Amino acid sequence: MENYIWIIVAVVVLLLLISCIRIVPQASAYIVERLGKFHDTWNAGPHLKLPFIDRVVRRVLLKEQVADFAPQPVITKDNVTMQIDSVVYFMVVDPRLYSYGVENPIMAMENLTATTLRNIIGDMTLDDTLTSRETINSRMLQTIDLATDPWGIKVTRVELKNIMPPAAIRDSMEKQMKAEREKRAEILNAEGQKQAMILKAEGHKESAVLEAEAQKRATILAAEAQREKEIQEAEGHAQAILKVQQATADGLRMIKEAGADEAVLRLKSLEAFAKAADGQATKIIIPSEIQGLAGLAESVKEVLK
Repeated sequence: MENYIWIIVAVVVLLLLISCIRIVPQASAYIVERLGKFHDTWNAGPHLKLPFIDRVVRRVLLKEQVADFAPQPVITKDNVTMQIDSVVYFMVVDPRLYSYGVENPIMAMENLTATTLRNIIGDMTLDDTLTSRETINSRMLQTIDLATDPWGIKVTRVELKNIMPPAAIRDSMEKQMKAEREKRAEILNAEGQKQAMILKAEGHKESAVLEAEAQKRATILAAEAQREKEIQEAEGHAQAILKVQQATADGLRMIKEAGADEAVLRLKSLEAFAKAADGQATKIIIPSEIQGLAGLAESVKEVLK
């Protein structure tokens, strides 16, 4: 009988010891109280608590968390009431402060977010609110993060999810945007027509310039061709005169080599002068030696007649 009692006692002790072992999962922390007073913060891993003395009062998640708060009514500086909902990203950095700093940390952070948003939007107009999301997010992050430090919370990011003005304001904004789009379309159309006219005028101008350049080049080429023709004609005349003179000189040299007397040479010189005139000159000056010979030739011609 006593053996059974010891076995039962051993089993109870073993179960008690097993019940006192706690394994904390990763990215979590346990808050442990001893006799109703804070004792320790258990991080990830196995831990052993004293039975009936230690008690795990809270399990805290250390991962980054997202709190999506309901839309809050806010009034802008120009008295426009609209609904804005926000999203807060946060993580617990001190489990002890998170457990003992405030009764309900999430609710406290939601109320803090709402009041901070009202304070910021109250100093801005509707247009500024719609175009300054980054500024609003930055100011809210700075304010909320500073206020939640005593609660062991680190706010990493704050975003405005939706900004919902009243229906009348939305209708007015849509009409304004439609008018702006139509205005931009008309401006773009006018700019396109203006650019087309400019391009057309520039095309005509370039065409006229190119035509003038072509005419100028044609005139220059024609003048160069005429000048080349005249040069070739002058060179031809010069070559002809040079050949005539060369032929005359060759003839005289051949006569001289054949033993012709001086009178014959003078007659040949006279013929050369006649050919040089070629009927173009109105006066030819003949040396005196050749003049006598020319008269003698005339006399002979008269007798022969």
